[in-house]
Amino acid sequence: MTRTRRSLLGAGGSLLVASTFAGCLGGFDSADREYDEGYAALFSLWDWADQVSGETMEFRNPVGTGESGHGWSPPGDLTRKVADAGVFVYFDTPEFSWAQDIVSTLEEDYDDVVVVDGFEGLDDRLLEWDDEESGHDQEDGEHDHEEGEDDHEEGEDDHGDEHEGEGHDHEHDRSSFDPHAWLDPVLATDIVANIADGLAEVHPDEEETFRDRADEYAGVLDDVDEQFEALVADADRQTAVLAGHDSFSYLEERYGFDLHTPVGVSPNEEPSQGEISETIEHIDENGIETILYDAFDAPEDQYPRLVETILDDSDATDAMPLATASGTLASWEEKGWGYREQMEEINIPAFRNALDAQ
Repeated sequence: MTRTRRSLLGAGGSLLVASTFAGCLGGFDSADREYDEGYAALFSLWDWADQVSGETMEFRNPVGTGESGHGWSPPGDLTRKVADAGVFVYFDTPEFSWAQDIVSTLEEDYDDVVVVDGFEGLDDRLLEWDDEESGHDQEDGEHDHEEGEDDHEEGEDDHGDEHEGEGHDHEHDRSSFDPHAWLDPVLATDIVANIADGLAEVHPDEEETFRDRADEYAGVLDDVDEQFEALVADADRQTAVLAGHDSFSYLEERYGFDLHTPVGVSPNEEPSQGEISETIEHIDENGIETILYDAFDAPEDQYPRLVETILDDSDATDAMPLATASGTLASWEEKGWGYREQMEEINIPAFRNALDAQ
């Protein structure tokens, strides 16, 4: 993962880079303690850290079932628990300000806690927020899937070098970026690689195992990527309606479909009657039958109020939930679902119906 200053290496990192950072800490030495536990600030990060670490470490997700990692308020003793565990995986972005606060405290007060930023080395591949309803700047669709694959390979080659020697004391401002990059299975591969880099620094004797497990899980993510590609290729329409905040801009950008939503970029924003009417018109004009919504916006087996309103007033006949992979629900937890299952069991069937790709 990374030394306390906050994030460490990218997919090509090495102990040489770690030693560059070590001077900021005043004597970090991983041999001073055991690293057999860690915390992750988001459900997907927890799942991936668990996949990569295997039996070597046990990772904990402090965010409770039914809750999402961003916009969350941690208990007062969480920083102490993270410090005791010794490893913290997070995203250094304002949407996870609670995690940034914990890291700031760790950097100031502890020199033996290892911290990894899942977005290390990925800034040039993060989408910027847009004030329009989509929540990001499409840039005329120039990021098609093939270019994404090329960028992905370049990211793997250059990942560790481009940040070598940076102090990272929150020098880069990611407030203009959409943080939901973990939903893109291609970018997720690099995030998993960052986790493997960090674990390799903590347990260098297990480095080969960590990297093998990360490579194995990359195959899982490749399979998810291929399923989305096939789904959109078979779709009769390229637009769907999401009755809620759009957290899926990375999927839209990656696979070339559009989500129309009456809600703006803020998850707390309430749509106006005019915006709802515009959405209903969009549904009826495009023959959309299935409305999508965030599974966290209503109790399981119930529709959010906005969905009910749209179903009542439009030609749509059905609604299906989407998983943001930032948390888990009780029924999903009982089934042991992780990131892969949320994508394959929830998101892919929902998008298949909404885009009429049956």
